[in-house]
Amino acid sequence: MAKSQRAHRLVPRRRRALFTAVGLLTVAGSVTVPLVAQATGGTDPADTARQRAFAAAAGEFHVPREVLLALAYQESAWDNHAGWQSAEGGYGPMHLTDVTATTVADGGADAAGPADVAKLAAPPALHTLRVAAKLTGLSLEMLRTNDAANIRGGAALLASYQEKLHSRASAEPADWYGAVARYSQASREQGARAFANRVFATVKNGASRTTPDGQRVSLAATPEIAPATDQLAELDLPMEKTAATECPDTVDCTFVPADPSTGQTSDRPANHIRIDTIVIHDTELSYKSAITTFQKPGTSASHYVMRSADGAVSQMVRTKDIAFHTGNYSSNLHSIGIEHEGYAAHGANWYTEAQYEATADLVKYLAHRFQVPLDRQHIIGHDNVPGPSWTLISAMHWDPGPSWDWDHFMALLGKGGKERRGVGGAGSVVTISPGFAYNEQTLQICPSDDPTGAVTACTDVNQPSDFVYLRTLPSKTAPLFGDWALHSGAKGTDRISDWGSTAQAGQQFVVAGTQGAWTAIWFSGSKVWFYNPHGVNTTRANGVTAVSSGATSDSKPVAVYGSGYPDASEYTTAGLKSSPQVPLSMYSIPAGQAYVATAAPAATDDYFASSGKAFIGGRTMYTIQYNHRTALVYSTDVSAEQLGGGRH
Repeated sequence: MAKSQRAHRLVPRRRRALFTAVGLLTVAGSVTVPLVAQATGGTDPADTARQRAFAAAAGEFHVPREVLLALAYQESAWDNHAGWQSAEGGYGPMHLTDVTATTVADGGADAAGPADVAKLAAPPALHTLRVAAKLTGLSLEMLRTNDAANIRGGAALLASYQEKLHSRASAEPADWYGAVARYSQASREQGARAFANRVFATVKNGASRTTPDGQRVSLAATPEIAPATDQLAELDLPMEKTAATECPDTVDCTFVPADPSTGQTSDRPANHIRIDTIVIHDTELSYKSAITTFQKPGTSASHYVMRSADGAVSQMVRTKDIAFHTGNYSSNLHSIGIEHEGYAAHGANWYTEAQYEATADLVKYLAHRFQVPLDRQHIIGHDNVPGPSWTLISAMHWDPGPSWDWDHFMALLGKGGKERRGVGGAGSVVTISPGFAYNEQTLQICPSDDPTGAVTACTDVNQPSDFVYLRTLPSKTAPLFGDWALHSGAKGTDRISDWGSTAQAGQQFVVAGTQGAWTAIWFSGSKVWFYNPHGVNTTRANGVTAVSSGATSDSKPVAVYGSGYPDASEYTTAGLKSSPQVPLSMYSIPAGQAYVATAAPAATDDYFASSGKAFIGGRTMYTIQYNHRTALVYSTDVSAEQLGGGRH
């Protein structure tokens, strides 16, 4: 694997100084530029400094304010990333870059692959930071580290593209479509169009956000906007001819086939092998290296690979075919995998707004096509996939990790964000909803967690996260819950890779009790607690199915499985070789516990690639949210009932 040449600095998250008043700063001896000065008083709120910086830059360079705001939202979601460089070498809210394509996270020439892959894999070598420095007279360091300077540099850059294309500025936002497309730095028409369309969709729909460092930025909706999309032709970008892809029109998508050994030819769902799950991964490699790896015999592959910088996608496996991407063949049978360029230990630096929005468009397209429910039992992370056997659970991957913002992603899918926060009594159901930006957790990251080699010693990092910690008792000093598959009965840890002690955003659990500011849930066969004052980390869930071992305290514990194959006797009757279907030995649903399940059980099944035949068993299984990962139980082993958000 090629190692990143980017200086990946992992430090405890530091809040940058907030700014309040627009002032003047002399740069390079003679250039006077408007910047935002550090708060020393005054009446302007500190948490709207970035909003005012956008207004000032838009006015100075005669860029429509809504276009500048929408463009920055696509580039960074208005975040400054604490001054650090992004995955693609970009800085600040305007993502001004200062890199060459061959040195961004690819290890240079050692990541070489087929010529078509090299062409598809990396954006062009661009130094927009340096161009912005020439346009504004600001130093490179100022553009990298000062929010207002960075925004001013981006506005100057956008204005220069407008001037080159049209020889004039314009007060009409619709007239800036070509300049926005040029700002994407896309080398193909598909990419430029996808970026510009997303920017103008943001102009049309509006946006509002409080960034992780406390800045409140908003953009009012302009529903009547009709951008001049014909301006794209003026960029004279090549329209690459590629094999047909299975992507929505809003995604820049190219087909690059994986090696046939990384999956199996099939005809899902026409052959009765259902597609009911979409799995979010990260590559733990660069975009180019991941594509190259998936083209090697004997490796694994996902159906899609998505680039960090701009959300461009390479489809590598047809959706009808089975890709080996989850580490669990039973899961592979029924899922589509989407890999994201990035590293779980550095997720927030890699998971860009472009990725989130392109993935949301792709997931909605796939979900509509295959009737996949848009909920967290069917849209899952690789870290939610169950282990196929007890001995393999501890080796299951934990990507995309705690830096994937599930709250934001599900909101992009049109789900979440409207439920009332709170928690009911024992027997009610809650959805874990901590709110990513405000949910700072301390995580320990060690060298073995980071394939880039940037982490040389175990380091504690305080960062926004998508989970709540689970403890054995309702106390902040109580031990973290330790999953049996990882710790054999010992306590859990705060290692970033220790998924066993965390409940993730969007997951749903049955409440086992409350005590003061603490909520207990049934989790992995145990009663565990998380801090939840006034229900701040949960929303109430209504109309969900829950399963239990039975109504009486002496009911037999229910066996839990990691796969959904038919019974061995059914294979024998059919003259087929059976797949192993054995319980996960240390997991069960004890008497008195209940777990949220899929609305209806699904048939057990298997697939034989040599004949192209699906084998459907005679029993059915529920998928349950058992711990951080899902699991399966036979429908005949459990009692099912509808639960809501109130007391039962």
